[in-house]
Amino acid sequence: MSERPTLDTLDYAAGVSVIALLVLGYVIYPDTVFQYGIWLAIFVIWMAWFVYYGTKWMYGLES
Repeated sequence: MSERPTLDTLDYAAGVSVIALLVLGYVIYPDTVFQYGIWLAIFVIWMAWFVYYGTKWMYGLES
């Protein structure tokens, strides 16, 4: 297995989008049903990031 890849702009974009969604769901519009949707979107972002980062790590696809 290769070394852990460094974080790039897509990694930071995933983190920033998650933080923005949390602020949107808990500060700007704190509605319970909306928060469930926010957590679903965060889960989808996390899974996409997990596959992206894992692929970079396992196959060494540094750009």
